[in-house]
Amino acid sequence: MKPCPDPRHDAPPRGQLAAKVAALIGDAESLALAVPGLTLYRYSAPTAALSTTYQPSIALVAQGRKQVDLGPTQFIYDPSHFLLTSLELPVTSRVIEASAEHPYLCVRLALDMAMVRELLARDGMPPVTDNTGSLAMTLGHTTAPLVDAFCRLLDLQNAQGDIPFLGDLLGREIVYRVLQSAEGERLRSIATLGEHSHKTAVVVAWIKENYAKQLRLDELADVAAMGQSTLHRHFRALTAMTPLQYQKQLRLHAARRLMLSEGLDAASAAFEVGYESASQFNREYSRFFGRSPMRDVKALRAPAR
Repeated sequence: MKPCPDPRHDAPPRGQLAAKVAALIGDAESLALAVPGLTLYRYSAPTAALSTTYQPSIALVAQGRKQVDLGPTQFIYDPSHFLLTSLELPVTSRVIEASAEHPYLCVRLALDMAMVRELLARDGMPPVTDNTGSLAMTLGHTTAPLVDAFCRLLDLQNAQGDIPFLGDLLGREIVYRVLQSAEGERLRSIATLGEHSHKTAVVVAWIKENYAKQLRLDELADVAAMGQSTLHRHFRALTAMTPLQYQKQLRLHAARRLMLSEGLDAASAAFEVGYESASQFNREYSRFFGRSPMRDVKALRAPAR
């Protein structure tokens, strides 16, 4: 394995990261590597806006730029800024800078929240503060040590026998560096038991598991062990939406997956994810995705054909 350049210098590690990502992914648009939770992405042209769901993760751009919209808030990440997502969040995203000569290249590492909590329990970590006004998504400055750690993690793809030991160590180093940064404040708060952010994250997970059920705010407040108004305020602060809006977006994404992967028609998918009215589902789907369920699924399948 060829080591990355000295992490004290900024430009060389970034160029090395782009070279490593390009060599591993080839012409594919995405590639899951042997290291658990590590995925590469490549686009040779800007993309249309896509409604999708981002999982807790750290996304590091090696080349190009991408835009993510969470409610009214816009995030643009590039080789100088990584994207930190601390909760599962419905977003709209698009690649805004890419070409055949200089494709968009990105590496994403999924976050293991149990590992995050374990690191936070150690001495020397910054104190946890529950900043109510912060979203569960933020941008951070991409440092040379962070790029170097990602470079070494990518090198394990060609030394897969080392993954069981070194993969975990390098993943911990990456999470440690993010937690030590100012941008890691919200992640520290979400991962810490007893904090308002963590209690709200428990509600987010509950809605994810029960999105097809009728949502009652008093029941969610019981899950969080918080008052309804307090929960509503913290939920909106973390996700940029209300619990009902969050549930609706999860339902629409789930219905889209059912139509694409299992071949369900719009009405069947609507009832499967909890809608009682097919016409209401069609209206909300068209408003959210920009086209009717039938037209949307047909368009998404067209590239595959």
